[in-house]
Amino acid sequence: MPATRPHGMTGAGLPAVLLAVTGLLVGLDTGLISGALDPIARHFAMGLTAQEQTVSIVMIGAACASWTAGICARRLGRRRTLRLALLCALAGAALCVTAPSPLQIMAGRLIMGAAIGTFAFLTPLYVAELAPDRLRGRLISTYSLLQSAGILLGYLTGAALDPATMWRVMIGVPFLPAALLLILSKLVPESPPWLVAQGRVPDARAVLRRLRNDATMAERELTDIERAGGTTTTAGFAFLRGHPFFRRTLMLGIALQVFQQFSGVNVILYYAPRLTRQAGVADAWVPWVPVAVGVANVLVGVVAVLVVDRLGRRRLLIASFLIMAVALALSAVCAGATFAGAPWGLIAGLVLFVIGFGLGAGPVVWMLCSEIQPEEGREFGVACSTLANWIADWLISSLSSMSWRPWGSGRPWAFWPPSTWPSRSWHS
Repeated sequence: MPATRPHGMTGAGLPAVLLAVTGLLVGLDTGLISGALDPIARHFAMGLTAQEQTVSIVMIGAACASWTAGICARRLGRRRTLRLALLCALAGAALCVTAPSPLQIMAGRLIMGAAIGTFAFLTPLYVAELAPDRLRGRLISTYSLLQSAGILLGYLTGAALDPATMWRVMIGVPFLPAALLLILSKLVPESPPWLVAQGRVPDARAVLRRLRNDATMAERELTDIERAGGTTTTAGFAFLRGHPFFRRTLMLGIALQVFQQFSGVNVILYYAPRLTRQAGVADAWVPWVPVAVGVANVLVGVVAVLVVDRLGRRRLLIASFLIMAVALALSAVCAGATFAGAPWGLIAGLVLFVIGFGLGAGPVVWMLCSEIQPEEGREFGVACSTLANWIADWLISSLSSMSWRPWGSGRPWAFWPPSTWPSRSWHS
């Protein structure tokens, strides 16, 4: 037998990182549309309602796909589902770039939303099934880190290009990483639990040995997977009815995702340039304030990746929501105020909020929603919590502009901070 390496569990690193790069595509969409929305609206003479629909239609596609992705992942396998999602991303980007009308842009963004929803469901689940226990948290949080990097890249693209004339180039940027990932997806092995569920135990053993670089460890993990019955021995609803503990973890996952969105994070990320302009910041600085937000998001994401396994999920989550509540309260005070420095006080609040989100509410929530579910119900549990996330995201993003219309510039901020507190109590 070849020599084994008890601590050489890095074989899962490359496939997990490639999967996590799907987070870059998710973030790119957010960062790019925030800068391209106003020029798109001017080009097609779109009203405020049409602009809201252009942003929020992605969430509709994502919500639908987050549920159907579970069916595809169970029947077709994780890798085929990943490739289908990448093809959707390519098609969505192509439709947006060539759009002669707002309807085609919305169609493209709906298809892109289907890809994003599939990534959000599939990546944490897939990584959790490929990664060893001691690296699972770090590798899953890499997905959130790269999502933050994608947002920053989108903001930088908007700052570097002239959105008024280059908005088609901007919204076509996701085509390149999607094409590259589609080519590299052959390096990602199929999920061992899914292979076991299909009766392909020898294939699962071969994958585990390649991922773990340790035959003994691979056999032990394979035994655990077989004992759990792979991933599909029990239907989601049937397992839910027969196991009260699963009902509790399912509700916890849904609650975490809903309160993550009710914190208002995507209102800030989608509308950062508009919020900056409304705060009274000079036009020359408007494209660069979102970049500062994106840089803070990435830097704190790196910190989260490094400390998540050392400090634990609970501590990071509580600290995260406390910081977010304070930051949004500060923003509510400064938004629309007339005292000197109020606009920059608002910007400071935005940056502090994103720091809090990137520390825990972003990466830890996605991590927990995969980790807390039992093996037999993980696929169903992740699908339900991901669906809840996108529905909440759609609701908040759709209502955000309406809240600005009758209330003015300061009041909407006051709504968001209390919504951060239930998440803290759920995980106490």
